[in-house]
Amino acid sequence: MAESLADTMVAAYRHSALVEQSRAVLRAADEDVATAVAALRPVLQWAASHSVSKPEDSSSSRSSSLSLGMEMTLYDWGRSQIAIDAAKEQVLATRQALVGVEQDIILAATISFFDVRSALEQVALMENSVRVIGQERQAARDRFEVGEITVTDVAQADAQLAASRAQLVAAQGDLEIARENYMAATGRQPGTLAAPPPLPTLPANVDAARAVAQRNHPSVLQAQRSAAAAELGIAAARAERNPTLSGSVAAQVQRGLTQGLGGGLGEYRTQRGLSAGVNLSQTLYAGGRLSASLRKAMANRDQARATLLNVSRQVSQEVGTAWANINVARAQISAIDEQISAAQQAYDGVREEATLGARTTLDVLDAEQALLEARADKITAEANLQLAHYQLLAAMGLLTVEHLNLGIPTYDPSQYYNAVRNAPASSRQGESLDRVLRAIGRD
Repeated sequence: MAESLADTMVAAYRHSALVEQSRAVLRAADEDVATAVAALRPVLQWAASHSVSKPEDSSSSRSSSLSLGMEMTLYDWGRSQIAIDAAKEQVLATRQALVGVEQDIILAATISFFDVRSALEQVALMENSVRVIGQERQAARDRFEVGEITVTDVAQADAQLAASRAQLVAAQGDLEIARENYMAATGRQPGTLAAPPPLPTLPANVDAARAVAQRNHPSVLQAQRSAAAAELGIAAARAERNPTLSGSVAAQVQRGLTQGLGGGLGEYRTQRGLSAGVNLSQTLYAGGRLSASLRKAMANRDQARATLLNVSRQVSQEVGTAWANINVARAQISAIDEQISAAQQAYDGVREEATLGARTTLDVLDAEQALLEARADKITAEANLQLAHYQLLAAMGLLTVEHLNLGIPTYDPSQYYNAVRNAPASSRQGESLDRVLRAIGRD
């Protein structure tokens, strides 16, 4: 069965290592949320020690201790919550980056699909040209044998045939390159490619397309989330000046042995203790570090805002460029159709006149070359028209598996996030995380 454009897109979506890399980056960003949440939870630690001491002219002693302690931030005036919110914004930004990568992968597959089809059509066209010019060359030789034309006419036919063969070789080389690009995009060699589907429906005008792009393009949405995270960075820098209230609980067991000067053993002594306390602290001066952190956060905020503005302009430009390419390709196809019709009439006429001796062999070959170039130009223009439509979809942020209705299961970033956002270590949440990881491995 012939491979459709949708089959090519699906293969690229499932094959791409870059998509897998971006998904791993997103899972790492999800863990940043878990890390920020964990900062509000108690920290439980144990410690064991053993020591031997023998002062000069004194008895030696041995001591062993085991302690278990827990410390927890009770209140930090919003610092930890700001860190959690900033990590969530970064997760949302990274999700949009993943969508952008998926769009790039699908667009690359689309380009490779149309490149292979165009290359195949070019090869077929050149093969037909070699055949036709070969017939013209044989006819020229026959006419030379009967004295109707000179050896110069035969040499011109030979030269044109050699040029057509060179063009055929070049077209075959372009086809091999297109197949390699298809292999890189989809992970497999192209088989028989089906005709492209109907062209996607376009918005009413370029302004409507730009509006869709500003709402949906993953680069714009990513920049918006990054700008929101940068705003939270300023709040976090200011919160560093706030006090921190923490509490601690500790239990300790210590056992010691004292040895006398005469070598006699002393007796073991065991001490047990339990302690608890609270601590309130605040940094009053840090050598200018806190002020520098705040200024840096403000600069990062300004950078994020400028990036958002620049990305918005770039996306608008991409939409306008794709829209113009569509109009240009349509106009080219219409003009080339007229050119082909005229070139065909000219070729038929020149060939007929040549049989009557009113035209030379060179005239026939020139007419054939003009017709060939017009047909080759139409192949290129039709491929450009198809591709420009999908470039416009990508510029609007709509070249996705969901919008294209490719009908395959897609990667759900919320599954892993929901499994780790509360920083599970074990229990049911840990088991849920294990299931998600196994599912990712199967995909």
